[in-house]
Amino acid sequence: MAAYQDVDLKKIAWDAMQKYGFDPEFSDKVREETDRLNPEKVYRKKKKVTDLRSLLWSSIDNYDSMDLDQIEFARKNSDGSIEVLVAIADVDLFVSRDSFTDRHAAHNGTSVYTGVETFTMIPKKLCEDITSLLPGHDSMAVVISYTVMNNGSVKRGDVYRALVSNKAKLVYEEIGDWLEGKTGVPDSVSSHSDLEEQILVQNEAALRMKRRRTKKGALVLETIEATPVMDDGNVKDLVVQEQNTARNLIEEFMVAANKTVVAFIEKAGVPMIQRVVKKPRDWKGIVATAQKYGEKLPRKPDSGALTKFLIRQQKRDPERFPDLSVTVIKLIGQGEYLPLKPGKTPVGHFALAVTDYTHSTAPNRRYVDLVNQRLIKSILRGKRSPYNYEELEDLALWLSDREKNSKKVERYMRKSAAAMLLRDRIGEVFDGFITGSSQKGVYVRLVSPPAEGRIMVNEESLYVGEKVKVKLLLADPYKAYIDFECVEKEE
Repeated sequence: MAAYQDVDLKKIAWDAMQKYGFDPEFSDKVREETDRLNPEKVYRKKKKVTDLRSLLWSSIDNYDSMDLDQIEFARKNSDGSIEVLVAIADVDLFVSRDSFTDRHAAHNGTSVYTGVETFTMIPKKLCEDITSLLPGHDSMAVVISYTVMNNGSVKRGDVYRALVSNKAKLVYEEIGDWLEGKTGVPDSVSSHSDLEEQILVQNEAALRMKRRRTKKGALVLETIEATPVMDDGNVKDLVVQEQNTARNLIEEFMVAANKTVVAFIEKAGVPMIQRVVKKPRDWKGIVATAQKYGEKLPRKPDSGALTKFLIRQQKRDPERFPDLSVTVIKLIGQGEYLPLKPGKTPVGHFALAVTDYTHSTAPNRRYVDLVNQRLIKSILRGKRSPYNYEELEDLALWLSDREKNSKKVERYMRKSAAAMLLRDRIGEVFDGFITGSSQKGVYVRLVSPPAEGRIMVNEESLYVGEKVKVKLLLADPYKAYIDFECVEKEE
């Protein structure tokens, strides 16, 4: 026990970043480059763009998010359709290609959120200030427009540059609870005239799109990822960010925006990077999983049939549904980036039930979005693409690897933080659910706190979703090990 009294989780996070090939620190050249930036001077040099500062823009994000990539606005038309505008931070304006900052961003490929420390892709002076769409200052942005019809279909609009101003920074939990009828209108909404109506219109548009995509086979999944609550370097608790109506709103808006970007770049005849989730890696495994729940799925991959099964199971057993979701996600396989030549058919995104998809709405946080933003701006200027197909091919491969490794860092740190929280509870018995059972080992998720670990004793004959009682044997923050003994399982 004494060996863990002075655990430095931040150092563990830095070591994990380096272990998986990331640069956790910005070089002096990057800092000097960032310090020389003068936003006012940059804005003065730019030609006149569409001025949309008068619109009632707002953002919805985590309560502590400062690196805001997008803000939203919607208005209802006389025929009932809803026009949606999504403004994306113009990061390229301050991070030029092949600059020191750009090279660092390209190497890391993404911001990494460990819960202990956030390793931003670009310096915080940029992503949390100059290029962030926080309220309080005007910002340059790339605006993506589309119209949501009454049946949930989307009529793609235009993509253009504009000057915008965020009027309200809203939080997922507050907005979600309000939209779900759990609370009244939050102060962050009621303090702005007409914002209540604005968010309700946005939610109506999102619900239309959600219903339509679900009918087409968009998967209904719910995973549990516990984020540590820190206090003076110590882990006080683990908190699960639950999917809610506000998160659904933003997800739907971003899916439609990204599809609009694909259409815009394809129309220009320019190669790009697409975001894909191919046909499931192990559809037979998904069929076998469904059979354990008394369900029969088609022999060939069918997202619609899988969605119906998942919806039924979510209603039958919400407590175990997150673990079923994890199993299905593993059997489907990870998403990846692939280059797309003009005129070629996109691979598609199985989980979202869309055929034309990319990542373009988070250039402060993901490098692929910054690449796609540069493609958009070159098209708007009528200039040659800044990337050829071979460069995009190399970037797609590298950024797929970066995303995969960022998930490994984040998963490692969730386990390390959980081990720190549990290190003084050796010998205690906890309720849990089996989340994985294979030759690699048997894994369990505790009900409270929502930590995950491996069953090392009495792990035989345990299956995914089974409810068990486990005794804590080991909690090592340095190795991110949490080991248990199964002492009782559900009959």
